Amino acid sequence: MSIRGLKKKQPKTFKVKIITVDAEMEFSCEMKWKGKDLFDLVCRALGLRETWFFGLQYTIKGMCTWLKMDKKVLDQEIPKEDPISFHFLAKFYPEKVEEELLQEITQHLFFLQVKKQILDEEIYCSPEATVLLASYAVQAKYGDYDPNFHEPGFLAHDELLPKRVLRQYQLTAEMWEEKITAWYAEHRGIARDEAEMNYLKIAQDLEMYGVNYFPIAQNKNHTDLLLGVDAKGIHIYSINNRFSPNKSFEWSAIRNISYSEKELTIKPLDKKAEVFKFFSSQLKVNKLILQLCIGNHDLFMRRRKVDSVEIQQMKAQAREEKARKKMENQRLAREKQLREEAERAKEELERRLFQLEDEARQANEALLRSQEAAELLAEKAQIAEEEAKLLAQNAAEAEQERQRLEITALKTKEEKRLMEQKMREAELIAVKLVKESDRRAKEAEHLKQDLHEAREAEQKAKQKLLDITRLNYPHMVKYPQYSPTDTRDANFDKGSIKLDLKDIDLKRLSFEIERERLDYLEKSRKFEDRLKELKSEIHALKLEEKQSGLYS
Repeated sequence: MSIRGLKKKQPKTFKVKIITVDAEMEFSCEMKWKGKDLFDLVCRALGLRETWFFGLQYTIKGMCTWLKMDKKVLDQEIPKEDPISFHFLAKFYPEKVEEELLQEITQHLFFLQVKKQILDEEIYCSPEATVLLASYAVQAKYGDYDPNFHEPGFLAHDELLPKRVLRQYQLTAEMWEEKITAWYAEHRGIARDEAEMNYLKIAQDLEMYGVNYFPIAQNKNHTDLLLGVDAKGIHIYSINNRFSPNKSFEWSAIRNISYSEKELTIKPLDKKAEVFKFFSSQLKVNKLILQLCIGNHDLFMRRRKVDSVEIQQMKAQAREEKARKKMENQRLAREKQLREEAERAKEELERRLFQLEDEARQANEALLRSQEAAELLAEKAQIAEEEAKLLAQNAAEAEQERQRLEITALKTKEEKRLMEQKMREAELIAVKLVKESDRRAKEAEHLKQDLHEAREAEQKAKQKLLDITRLNYPHMVKYPQYSPTDTRDANFDKGSIKLDLKDIDLKRLSFEIERERLDYLEKSRKFEDRLKELKSEIHALKLEEKQSGLYS
């Protein structure tokens, strides 16, 4: 057989993309496959056995529709795209999640879908409940809270609260994280599947959980009501109130549901009860409502019957799996506890080792410091010894200097005494000289006066002699010859000689007085110079005495 023949026998396929809540998958499907064939392929790929809760959803002309299991995929009104996109979602919800969700994968898919519906505000949840649900979601994602690992800000990139709640309270992201972490810390020891189950058990009690809403009208003109279909029955709501239904029909109380074009009829089991009729916007909505009603009614009836062998086997396996997981969790918890204790013991040993190392390091440092201190003390002792020697030498020198200064002081005192004595003597001499000077000045004044009187007497004598001469000898000039009267002339000559001698004595006396005066002035000048020298010496001695006192 040729390769071309083999190629011709290969079936034609088309590609589909399956989008779950947290993943995407692509498959190649045969052209003849029905919806159930594709659905079974996806369930096998996911390892899902509780297939009755799920379906493949697609959007056409703005309306969400579920893929029919009994019709070919390509014969249905699906989007014309390549690959064709389908969303693998929960189509029907259990009444009690803890009893009906057996597989962990089923539980995980429900957890992800319900969590997304709460965050997208398709299911209303109070702010307090959203914080608690967020704490379980964090426990399922991160495991047990560890303050050393889960530092502030570790939830910054996680979407955990609806935007409505964030807008309602003016709290920062750090405040919300603190509130969530406070609950999260209390979930210690809860495994991931238990945290997800706790999340679902809280969510199943919410009024909008598992309800599919459709706008309806009691007549053809107005759409003023909402019809809700869930696991317990059919409910009629006001257009503005999705929490409390105005009227409810439980599955056990419904006899028949049918539609004709846009009209849908609900017949109660009680034939006397009123038949409820309403109108939808289009025929496709009625088909979708009927499809959901049939599926939820079948599950409702199945829950109230004896479980099939397959369900019993699945429940037994689920119990075994839960028991095994419980034991495994207990073992892991013990191992974790032992590991934590070992880590604490290790940390304690490391702390003790670090403390001992620190003490050893401190001891070594203390030893080094002691050695350094000993060396420093030895050096200081040597320096102190040298300083002592130097001080002793300085003391000896100081003692010598003191003795020298004492001697100098004694000499200075003696010299001062001698100088004071000399000064006193000089003062006495000066006083004597002053007195002598005064006396001599007075004597000189008397002598000058006597001299003046002598000169005046001389002048008078000369004048008188001249007058006598003129009277007694008028012709003596004209007659120079010696007359017989030579004796008078001789007397006259004698008087002249006496006058001349007296004049000579006066001049000599005057000369002597002048010489004594000059000698006195010279002695006075020398004495003043000597006094100045004595004063200078006395001043120098006083300075030396002051310096000697400072040195002492």
